[in-house]
Amino acid sequence: MSKTTPYKNTKSKKEQITSMFNNIAPSYDILNHSLSLGMDYVWRKKAILEIEDSSERILDIATGTADFAITAAKYTNADIIGLDISKEMLNIGQKKITNKKLNNRIKLKLADCENLPFNDNVFDAITVGFGIRNFENIELGAKEMYRTLKTGGKLLILEPNEPKIFPLKQLYRFYFQKILPVIGGLISKDKMAYKYLPDSVDNFNNHISLEKILSNVGFKEFKIKNLTFGVVNLYIAIKKPIKR
Repeated sequence: MSKTTPYKNTKSKKEQITSMFNNIAPSYDILNHSLSLGMDYVWRKKAILEIEDSSERILDIATGTADFAITAAKYTNADIIGLDISKEMLNIGQKKITNKKLNNRIKLKLADCENLPFNDNVFDAITVGFGIRNFENIELGAKEMYRTLKTGGKLLILEPNEPKIFPLKQLYRFYFQKILPVIGGLISKDKMAYKYLPDSVDNFNNHISLEKILSNVGFKEFKIKNLTFGVVNLYIAIKKPIKR
């Protein structure tokens, strides 16, 4: 599996990703919402609506500035933990949670997705919004998600995807590879971060089989929903009981 990193230096991917998100945290929300043309709100809502009403505890991995966690609080009655490796992103997320008076529903935690600080079988659902391709070791992260998810619990992953239909495919590639890196680099002052974004998406889509990884760690039910003509994929996996 080839690895794409933001800065091409000798630090580990995890260290580079942490630095990248700390660097771009102040401009992340405005860029995320504007560059997705506001559709990121729709994609997160569609994912959260897949979660059962009876869910009591949700873990949002790679929560960033907590938008996915806030959406979960809006559309479920669950308590939510948002986890990320970027302190600066979490600081912004905490301000949003406080402003929305959600401190009693959402707790944020600085931690590593490949070594989750939770017991086995504690979450009814786990969400990952546009973050799994940033994992240093996706299989290790998937094992941790499987371990901490309750039997019958649901894993929901959002990731960008290149659409297949003409001319959307061509427009997507032009926007994603030519327009987005320029705008993102100018506003965030970190050109490499927004060069990394299309590169990491290409690497993920061309070299990584998420279905195979999730199957290898124990998930037995898996489906993909194409959102907005395939611009984003919603991956859904369920932790099934182990047959004895």
